[in-house]
Amino acid sequence: MNSIRLIVGLGNPGAEYADTRHNVGFMVVDRLAMGRSEWRREKAWNASLARVDGVVLCKPQTFMNLSGRAVAAVAKFYQIPPEAVLVVLDEMALPLGRLRLRPGGSAGGHNGLKSIVEHLGTQSVPRLRLGIGGAHPGEAVGHVLGSFRKDERPALEEMLERSDAAVLAAQRDGIAVAMNAFN
Repeated sequence: MNSIRLIVGLGNPGAEYADTRHNVGFMVVDRLAMGRSEWRREKAWNASLARVDGVVLCKPQTFMNLSGRAVAAVAKFYQIPPEAVLVVLDEMALPLGRLRLRPGGSAGGHNGLKSIVEHLGTQSVPRLRLGIGGAHPGEAVGHVLGSFRKDERPALEEMLERSDAAVLAAQRDGIAVAMNAFN
């Protein structure tokens, strides 16, 4: 079993996307780094990186559907196999606040995860999906690029806290144990 050595938060770069549903992956890695590490921009990989307790945190600075380029470059440089990469991403198919941790599988329609799977050459990439709730038909783009409503903020905060704990459990105890505790 490979321990988690690279944690990738998915999102879109830029202040206009900072508080959107699509950026919950960024929110999780930002919390993991908070007070423990500074982010540094790595232009060669088009990513922002931080290091916490020997683990590399990564925020690809490409737009979502190109995330795999940055992730593959960082993983190659640090010689981290796909099984030791944990991708944290938003998931419309899950109710707001629900977590789903898996050791691998299909991208499930998420273009950021699809890009990572393609660039790493395997579906065996652990992922933590964070439920952002579903959109009405024809409103998916507006939904994922929209901000959380005031009445959703408590559920968002609770989900982010549980996500931190899930990531730490996956690092410490492995994906299978963390799945049993948080799914």
